[in-house]
Amino acid sequence: MDVLEEQHYAALRGKRIGLITNQTGVDRDGRTDVELLARAPGVTLVTLFSPEHGLVGGADARVGSSSDSATGLPVYSLYGDTLRPTEAMLQGIDALVFDIQDAGVRFYTYITTMAYCMEEAAKRHIPFFVLDRPNPLGGEILEGPMLDADRLGFTGYFPMPVRYGMTIGELAQMFNEEDHIGCDLHVIAMKGWKRSYFYQDTGLRWIPPSPNLRTLNGAVLYPGLEILQNAGVSVGRGTEAPFEEIGAPWIEAETLAREVARRNLPGVRVKPAQFIPITGPHAGKVCRGVVFRVTNRRAVRSMQNGLEIALVLKKLYPQQFDAAKLLLLLGNAAAISRIEEGKSAGEIVAGWDRDLKTFQQTRGKYLLYR
Repeated sequence: MDVLEEQHYAALRGKRIGLITNQTGVDRDGRTDVELLARAPGVTLVTLFSPEHGLVGGADARVGSSSDSATGLPVYSLYGDTLRPTEAMLQGIDALVFDIQDAGVRFYTYITTMAYCMEEAAKRHIPFFVLDRPNPLGGEILEGPMLDADRLGFTGYFPMPVRYGMTIGELAQMFNEEDHIGCDLHVIAMKGWKRSYFYQDTGLRWIPPSPNLRTLNGAVLYPGLEILQNAGVSVGRGTEAPFEEIGAPWIEAETLAREVARRNLPGVRVKPAQFIPITGPHAGKVCRGVVFRVTNRRAVRSMQNGLEIALVLKKLYPQQFDAAKLLLLLGNAAAISRIEEGKSAGEIVAGWDRDLKTFQQTRGKYLLYR
């Protein structure tokens, strides 16, 4: 967004714009992209589109369309009656602009919303602009299994690992070419971002992209802990530390903490914990489990950690913890089979190597930064 401002909005001049954004769409001074584009010379902002969680990022359910109180513009929800813009929503639009901070995680739905919008833009020959933003997990670490081809959907648009180490602009280029979208795509690249940067290194203020992704430590732990939720574990939704703790009423905290500590999870320490989640599994009930403290974010291997915890829970609580349900977000049936067979986390992670190397070659064609 800052680069677009520095260029005096040259790429958008003379166009009627539809803006896909939410509360993370701000420049480095905190001014919103809605505010900036509404008054940009030569640019006509006509429509707003919001992803999951809505325009201000506070909703944890389906969102209806509305209007923006500041500008009076229509706000079409892409997480309500439809997941993609319709013909009627795109009437009178000359270009679509996407400006949302993502989480750097395959099953985080904002990247699928971007891809769906690219598909609809391509059908109507509408140019599509991505205002690039940092991957909060950096641009170097690839982790997790590849998404199975039969698991494609809203929480998995493209066959790639859970941590893919790309920016949204780089992803857009890869989706466009590899998925043959054929969109008239323009990426407004960042200045000064390096692949080694985690979000803390950018000097930018972290704005939670969704209600429970509140902290940068939570963002680093999120990929590996979130996969556990569907198997019957709370990940602390609605507490002060979502994605930094896990638990359930049937867990004995000291036992779990001792077993997890024995696994020597990279980049984190664990302690026994007790909390009451507000939403998600076991909402309103006392959950016992563990809290995680990030000691070295560069050392954290989110997916390896998630596997280690899953294996411990399967061993200690086989009746309560349903490992088969990890498939929803892990998205790889072979990995689930290995968990159920009791393979070690090291063996499971090693089984991803070949696919990760293949993906790395594909990914390399679309990288914009060093």
